[in-house]
Amino acid sequence: MNGNLTILIIEDLPNDVLLLRRALTKSGITNPVQVVEDGREAIAYLRGEGKYGDRKQYPFPGVIFTNLKMPRMGGFEVLEWLRHHPECSVIPVIILTASRRDEDIRKAYQLRANAYLVKPSSMADLEAMVKAAYDFWSWCERPQGAGHC
Repeated sequence: MNGNLTILIIEDLPNDVLLLRRALTKSGITNPVQVVEDGREAIAYLRGEGKYGDRKQYPFPGVIFTNLKMPRMGGFEVLEWLRHHPECSVIPVIILTASRRDEDIRKAYQLRANAYLVKPSSMADLEAMVKAAYDFWSWCERPQGAGHC
């Protein structure tokens, strides 16, 4: 596994961030984790703008976990932005949301989400879900030069 793979979490709810971080840790995933609160901040991170300009402190992500419903800019808008920036299309995007709505699932996949996961009710299930997603994407090859949008 690629231990240098930076995980970017896009989530506005501090408790959900805490649970996701805990699930990563309990699953034995020790990769660097960066957290942003919404889609606007995620795009600034991906572009390396403002405080995110230092790629040593804010490495380009190898995988993104994002919620869908957030203030200012949500997960759908991030997916749309990624779709229009093909240089960023190498980043696997995993939707992690409470929504089970068919319209949301369909739209996420139409916007090229790589996986759509519904937040489970138990910590054990969240750990298993996060580990399975991480294990899959951490083994995938990525093209050289991926690192900026």
